[in-house]
Amino acid sequence: HTLCWHNQTPRWLFVDSSGKTVAKEVLLQRLKDHITTVVTRYKDVIYAWDVVNEVISDAKDEYFRNSLFYQVCGEDFVAKAFEYAHAADPGALLFYNDYNEINPVKREKIIRMIKNLKTKGVPVHGIGLQAHWAVNEPLEEQLENTLKEFSASGLPLHITELDISVYPKEHNARERKKEDYDTTFTAEKEAKQMEVYKMCFEKFRKYKNAIASVTFWNISDRQSWLDNFPVRGTKMITQLLFDRNLQPKEGDFWEIVKF
Repeated sequence: HTLCWHNQTPRWLFVDSSGKTVAKEVLLQRLKDHITTVVTRYKDVIYAWDVVNEVISDAKDEYFRNSLFYQVCGEDFVAKAFEYAHAADPGALLFYNDYNEINPVKREKIIRMIKNLKTKGVPVHGIGLQAHWAVNEPLEEQLENTLKEFSASGLPLHITELDISVYPKEHNARERKKEDYDTTFTAEKEAKQMEVYKMCFEKFRKYKNAIASVTFWNISDRQSWLDNFPVRGTKMITQLLFDRNLQPKEGDFWEIVKF
């Protein structure tokens, strides 16, 4: 779903045959080749792309993430990625996508970057909010402020990777603790999860004129990226609308579709 991302990008993209870091123009050409190849292949099939993913830093005193893309190209690679994608398929909608969007400091930086890109005429058509949330966040006021501020940008919003964990939100990977979370999906956990899902979709419907799409980050609890985050191999996966047998959860599913 994403054409330019610092994570899971092979190291060889950034180096030459001798292992030295490539020049800016070389890396931009490689990025162009990749984006052009992928977008051209699916032209007129995929209607929207998350072009650039997670370039804003989580650190309060840092604007852009200090990734290898940024170290070699500065911030120019962001605009170039959108330009390359637009040239490959002028009809596709192009989104910037990021997480931790309910954090007001990071949110301000995302909006500032988008405004700067639009001022320069960069073809950014929308903003993707990943929405990897949990039963302890977002609070209703947090989500209200988040959607209000992003919708004020005037760009369409996509909820791109929605899931709501029944465990408190953790932002960093860690080792398993001797006494870790009880992975039993209890009625109490389901009730809390249902409450948060219900609140989220009430807000989504309130901002329906801005939110064009809601995508869940997998179908059921059978598989999830949370299998390996924050603790690898935990199988603490009870964050979606369908259980491990692909059956709709009595509370969560019906609270979302009932309106």
